[in-house]
Amino acid sequence: MRLYRPAFGILSFLRLAAAYTTLSDDTLKSLPDPGDDFDIHNGALLAPILVPRVPGTEGSTAVLNHFVDFFRATLPDWTLEFQNSTSTTPLDRNKQVPFVNLIATRDPPWTQPGEVGRLALVAHYDSKVTPHGFIGATDSAAPCAMLLHAARSLDHALTKKWEAMQKEGNVGLEDERGVQIILLDGEEAFQSWTDTDSLYGARALAEAWEQQSHPAMSTYQNPIRSISLFLLLDLLGAKNPTVPSYFKTTHWAYKNMAHLETRLRTLKQLKSSPNHHSKARDKAPAKREPVFLNEANKKDDRFMGWMVQDDHIPFMARGVEVLHIIPTPFPRVWHEMDDDGDHLDLDTVGDWAKLVTAFAGEWMELEGFFDASGKRDAVSEKAASDRKKRKLDIDRDEL
Repeated sequence: MRLYRPAFGILSFLRLAAAYTTLSDDTLKSLPDPGDDFDIHNGALLAPILVPRVPGTEGSTAVLNHFVDFFRATLPDWTLEFQNSTSTTPLDRNKQVPFVNLIATRDPPWTQPGEVGRLALVAHYDSKVTPHGFIGATDSAAPCAMLLHAARSLDHALTKKWEAMQKEGNVGLEDERGVQIILLDGEEAFQSWTDTDSLYGARALAEAWEQQSHPAMSTYQNPIRSISLFLLLDLLGAKNPTVPSYFKTTHWAYKNMAHLETRLRTLKQLKSSPNHHSKARDKAPAKREPVFLNEANKKDDRFMGWMVQDDHIPFMARGVEVLHIIPTPFPRVWHEMDDDGDHLDLDTVGDWAKLVTAFAGEWMELEGFFDASGKRDAVSEKAASDRKKRKLDIDRDEL
């Protein structure tokens, strides 16, 4: 992504009219915690992504396989789709570089293509070519791990809701909703950011989906039109971020997420808070809370969505509503070698994962369907345990 000055007028969009059901305090308190899954060395979700993953390289393939293995082992009810493309780059005009986008979708089981409006949770998984060995922990390994956690946290609640709807005969009585995790390749420029040297995967997917027609008489003409909201995460994981509200037409959604942040902080559920139970002393005066989403009350004339180019651009140009969760200013480590696991603030990483889960839970109207225990998936627990065991075996072999 890059800071941008507009070469086109700001697009106007119709405001979404979707219903939105608030999660209770008890549900917010019971949302699953990522626990060790975000450990930078052994975490089942994050650790495998903290490698160089330039498009077309072994690292990129390994990370893509990690995503696929996660969904197939942990979330078998999600449908996986690969969208492939190739392109030359300024570094080698004679070589076609492959780009692979992964889309994981969970729709109500009785629905047909073209009948479901979807919440798209999006991040890019590639890393920059230079500097050599660049990891890109905030950019965007950590956001990818956040989305895996959110998908796993939502999965059982979605199943329970849809089973209850079928049992009660409520199928087809309201707008159908699904959720997608979109992991995009090729966001980074290979040489320097231009309209053609950037957003390789996003441009290819937006074009392909625009041309992919749903059956005649469908509610949604194509997969682009099926996206109710494109929620894009980027540059998340550094301490004390501030994320503006970039677009007037989705400021209502931004305010909903900001309200969730306030509620989670009041309930002492966010670990980045100095008042979290793990940090605050009993009977000690409350300390001032940090605020990630600090523009819930901004005025209508101060929206500057044109400032930052990112993977939303090809989708927004086709009429998709965008909620862009990216800090301004960018983290200090942006495009520097120390954007690595050691420089992540894991409390902040976990808090973003919980906040995105809560937002998606409200969007999908899952109040009353979350597991009150807040336990993580047993498959993920086993994967983390196996990873730790393999590391111990390696360490012993090196002695």
